[in-house]
This record gives sequence, C-alpha cells and structure tokens, in this order.
Amino acid sequence: MEGNETGALLRRLRLEADMTQRELAEVLCVSPQAVSKWETGAGCPDVGLLTALAERFGVSVERLLAGDLEPNESDGGNMRRLKFYVCPDCGNILTATGGGELHCCGRKLEPLAARPVDQAHAVKVEEVEEDWYVTFSHPMEKDHFFRFAAYVATERVLLVRLYPEQGGEFRIPQLRDGGKLYLCCSRDGLFEVKM
Repeated sequence: MEGNETGALLRRLRLEADMTQRELAEVLCVSPQAVSKWETGAGCPDVGLLTALAERFGVSVERLLAGDLEPNESDGGNMRRLKFYVCPDCGNILTATGGGELHCCGRKLEPLAARPVDQAHAVKVEEVEEDWYVTFSHPMEKDHFFRFAAYVATERVLLVRLYPEQGGEFRIPQLRDGGKLYLCCSRDGLFEVKM
C-alpha cells in the first residue's frame, strides 16, 4: 500500500462524490484532520475503515489500497468472450465479457473454464419450430445436476436456469450466426457444445 497513491485516490473519489473532508469525516466518525492526513499521504486509514471507504465510493478495497482505478482493457463486450461465474454459496450465476473481479457472498469468483462435452454430459439437440429442443440423460438430483444452460451467439446470450429434479429437457430459441451451448454441471464444471 502506497500512502501517497492511496491518498491521491481517496481525494479524487471524495471530490467526485462532491464531499468535503469534514463530510467524509462525519460519515466515517473520524476527524477532518485524519482525512487530510490520508489524502496528503501523511497517514493511512485504519484497516477497520477500509471497507466503509470502499463501499462509500463504490470501489474494491484492493483498488483502494493499490491507489489506482485503472480501467480494464476494453474488448468491446464481445459475446464470444463471455465468461461464466457461479457462487459456491448461493448458486448465483454471473456473466462478464471483460476483465475485472466479481464477488458474491463475500467470495471472489473465478471464471469457469469450459471444456468439450464428454459422454457423461452429452446432450441431444433437435430443431423444433424455431427453437432448439435439448434433451439429456444427465442426473438432475440435489447433489448432481445441470445448474444452467446458455446459448451464446455473436450478439446475445440466452440463459436457462435448471433445477434439481427437473426433467432432462429444455427449449431455447435459435439465434442467427450459430453459436455455442454451454452446460454447467454442479459437480463437474462447464461444458461446451458447438451448435
């Protein structure tokens, strides 16, 4: 943690929030002199205040300590680079097309690595009207099931949440330009099928 860099970032964030040092001090229950010390690099916020500062300014504690908010490299939001994340605690499904950190239930989430579908996770895909009708024999039990299926094409993603004890089938609209079907097994991770 660089005091000068963290202090400069705190000052920038405070000014962006249109707050005075006194107003920030009141929110954090510290003196305005303490805020001034932080901003000039003469001191650093107490560890117990870092979370409150990060939440107040909408940044991560890590970025606050690093003293920078350097933007991620822009990739134009290409859906072909979509990454999937699943919270191990609550089962939330999150997606992102760029870099950054995603957190859920207090945990930093890592993107799931997709691998080609294997025999145990195989699906049968048929065209029905203007949909894909997908069937599978994978178990759909409480401890072992497909969490979701996602059909990813150039301009959009269609995600279907699946639940234990649900039947081994779902329908999903066809998209132009083909795409990939992703299936997330609660035990074995993410699999992909070219459509």
